[in-house]
Amino acid sequence: MTITIAVAGKGGTGKTTFSALLIRYLVDKNKGSIMALDADANANLNEALGLEVDMMISDILAETKDPKSVPTGMTKDMFIDYKMSHAVTETKTVDLLVMGNPQGPGCYCYPNDLLKKHLDSLSQNYDYLVADNEAGLEHISRRTIPNVDYLFVISDASARGIRSAGRVKQLVDSINSPVKNIFLIVTKVTEDGIEALKPEIEKTGLQLIGTIPLDPNVTQYDIESKPLFDLPEDSAAVKAVQEILNQVKL
Repeated sequence: MTITIAVAGKGGTGKTTFSALLIRYLVDKNKGSIMALDADANANLNEALGLEVDMMISDILAETKDPKSVPTGMTKDMFIDYKMSHAVTETKTVDLLVMGNPQGPGCYCYPNDLLKKHLDSLSQNYDYLVADNEAGLEHISRRTIPNVDYLFVISDASARGIRSAGRVKQLVDSINSPVKNIFLIVTKVTEDGIEALKPEIEKTGLQLIGTIPLDPNVTQYDIESKPLFDLPEDSAAVKAVQEILNQVKL
């Protein structure tokens, strides 16, 4: 059975960095086959993994808006199925599917059930599905992404970031989303630590599973456009993510 892991948080908190290092952890531990899903409209998980993407799901959905794009003798269902199979970027260690930026209002509304069916079908071929989400959790709330076993909510080391993480928890609770386990991770932590943030963390109702220090290697790799997947083994961020995931025992 596929284990579904989702990562959420507001922009700039480091959720894509965590997603990439989570995938690296699964690869290094030989946990099994992995499907990575970039469900953030500002898609950049491929860059963090060092992968080139030729087609996104949003491109497919935009194409199907034109009835002439569907070949004669093919239903829209068949056409999307065919295109989806070509939208997966495949490697020896991880496969990647990118949702992309919605093309106007309601882009995902009509084909949502169809997309869910195809994602369900695709994910069944993998041991792990890792989804890098936007803070709004659109694809979780609409059930596009299969039932979530682990949701990691990412916040930077600021009171505003923690409050934003708390709103993610409130959203999950309000939609009765089938999330089995939910954890908070605080990133970009300096030597001062997070002692001053503990009152805000307690208000969120989230379980703090760990922190990730501010890592100059991550900054440097971003500046040089290097894949974060390739960070040195002794990088502070890499070691912190390993410690967190060893606790969770994925």
